[in-house]
Amino acid sequence: MPYERSPLRRRASGLGLAFGVNLALLFMLLTLNRFAPEARKVSRALVVDLMPESHSAESPTKAAAKAVEHPHAKPRIKPPPIVLPAKPTIAVPPPVPPSKSSPWVEMSKDEMAASDIGSLPKGGSASDGDSQVVGTGPHGETLYAAEWARHPTDAELSGYLPPNAPDGYGIIACKTIPDDRVDDCIELDQEPHGSHLASAVRQAAWQFRIRPPRKNGRPLVGTWVKILIEYDRIDSGDAEPTLGGNRG
Repeated sequence: MPYERSPLRRRASGLGLAFGVNLALLFMLLTLNRFAPEARKVSRALVVDLMPESHSAESPTKAAAKAVEHPHAKPRIKPPPIVLPAKPTIAVPPPVPPSKSSPWVEMSKDEMAASDIGSLPKGGSASDGDSQVVGTGPHGETLYAAEWARHPTDAELSGYLPPNAPDGYGIIACKTIPDDRVDDCIELDQEPHGSHLASAVRQAAWQFRIRPPRKNGRPLVGTWVKILIEYDRIDSGDAEPTLGGNRG
């Protein structure tokens, strides 16, 4: 049994064990550097990477080297820039020399007829024979003063008068038709109001003979005319019709 050994032996064996452990540790420390990886030496050599470069990114050193390499090479001449005009120029043809004017003036048939001096009314201008304009018709047409071709008789007018007709007048507007006749008559005005004198003139108008209005010497059949008939009382008490002027 180990406990049966003497204390001196136990101490000697403990010191021997401790010495052996220390010796083993020292041996391990001495041999540890042999298995460590060698440190890589840093190279001081200059590495040049030769890569192709574009013409646009050429360094000034390369350009200088090219100039030294070809000292007798001619410099490259740049073509002049093309400048377009701001506005296109249009060649204008030379003016045509004026031709000799003809002494004759070309006129149409209607212009020749209008310029005929013989067709003008005597003693004045062409407008002297135009009918007088006195207003507008029922639908805005031009209304001319009536020009009698034949005056109506008292018998033609009196037959349409109302009983006990007062003094006054009646005004109508009629459309001229061929053969100096009128049609489509309408009542315009009368005095006194409510006397039915305008109605008497309208009913008797189928017998009237009125020339159509004229303009520039031409008759205007189908235009409207204004007709005024005035009635005056005589001694017998009956109203006698008379032809009035262009009232209102």
